[in-house]
Amino acid sequence: MSALRIIFLAVSLLAAVSVVTGHNITAILSQFPEYSEFNNYLSQTKLSDEINSRETITVLVLSNGVVSSLAAKHPLSVVKSVLSLHILLDYYDNKKLHAISDGTTLSTTLYQTTGNSPGNVGFVNITDMKGGKVGFGSAVPGSKLDSSYTKSVKQIPYNISVLEINAPIIAPGILTAPAPSADVNITGLLEKAGCKTFVKLITDTGVLKVFQTAAAKGLTVFAPNDEAFKAAGVPDLSKLSNAELVALLQYHALATYSPKGSLKTTKDPISTLATNGAGKFDLSVETAGDSVTLDSGVATSRLASTVLDSTPLCIFTVDNVLLPTELFGKAPSPAPSLSPETSPSSAPAPAALSPEPAAAPSPFLSPPAPPTSSPSAGPSPSDGPTADSQNSNASNAVDCVKAPSFTLALFTVSIPVMMSFVMF
Repeated sequence: MSALRIIFLAVSLLAAVSVVTGHNITAILSQFPEYSEFNNYLSQTKLSDEINSRETITVLVLSNGVVSSLAAKHPLSVVKSVLSLHILLDYYDNKKLHAISDGTTLSTTLYQTTGNSPGNVGFVNITDMKGGKVGFGSAVPGSKLDSSYTKSVKQIPYNISVLEINAPIIAPGILTAPAPSADVNITGLLEKAGCKTFVKLITDTGVLKVFQTAAAKGLTVFAPNDEAFKAAGVPDLSKLSNAELVALLQYHALATYSPKGSLKTTKDPISTLATNGAGKFDLSVETAGDSVTLDSGVATSRLASTVLDSTPLCIFTVDNVLLPTELFGKAPSPAPSLSPETSPSSAPAPAALSPEPAAAPSPFLSPPAPPTSSPSAGPSPSDGPTADSQNSNASNAVDCVKAPSFTLALFTVSIPVMMSFVMF
């Protein structure tokens, strides 16, 4: 009977934990053909991955005609920047829009996290206007509220909200940003980021040309900084053959455009430029909050900074040299190897490849929005746009509800019940 109690307890806890899953903006918008263009560009720019990796988000969608007009006049990099301004790092629904303290607030957007938005360029001004209207515009002083809230599309309280606005939010200078050149100076960017050793290696071996060719279709580079090559535990690279050194350097790049948001949602091992029939040369990705860590199977390395994120090229710096198992085996230890006769109790614990302390969380976190007072609840104006209640019963078949409060309640109720069950 005790075995049945244990099984019951385990199944109950598993069911409780499984309630918390992520939302999928691509699946949500697929229900609405009028936003297919917006959905398409979210996928092309990998903004969809960034949205899906966030726990609290509001997406201000635009109709197909508005998006098509924008995309016809500007390169993909500019379209991505504009769409990033339409992704708010907070939850807004119809009720909250009409209950803004003092009638106006500034909200942080995804564009603010890119590092390309000086001043208030990455913030959006939301103002509850007279007559039930809500206006949106750039937070840069002097900007107009050229966009208006049209209707509520979809909500999963309080994780993701999708609202329609009638015109794009345009921040000063965002449309005139230069498009990425086909001949981006990869070495210049890396040297400026403190990766001169890596630059010399890829130049001397010819791997730079491989990177430049791949960049036209999609490339992500993980460049170790100069200190990483000096760290204890890093093998003597001069002892590698030319083929092995080339494989090691190509192991530090992906043949795809994979910005941080995409890496954060990666579950399976990812192939690198070194991947071939003779070896996998793949990487695993681990996330903790906004921090991303790459695991080679030998050691790990944290994404330290973003050097460039401009479709279709992404360049990061990393804290440690990535050592593939195909060249360096499984997690080697600098300590003397132990004989089979060594007693487990007396054997020293195997040391990590590098004695570096555990990486601290990434400092590149989303900056907070300017402080605002918590909005008080209030009824929406009678002549305002469509209320959220119109969408409250919409099917959730293609998206997963992420409700931490529900999970907490489930634990609170189920644990005493299970404990009482075990007592009998």
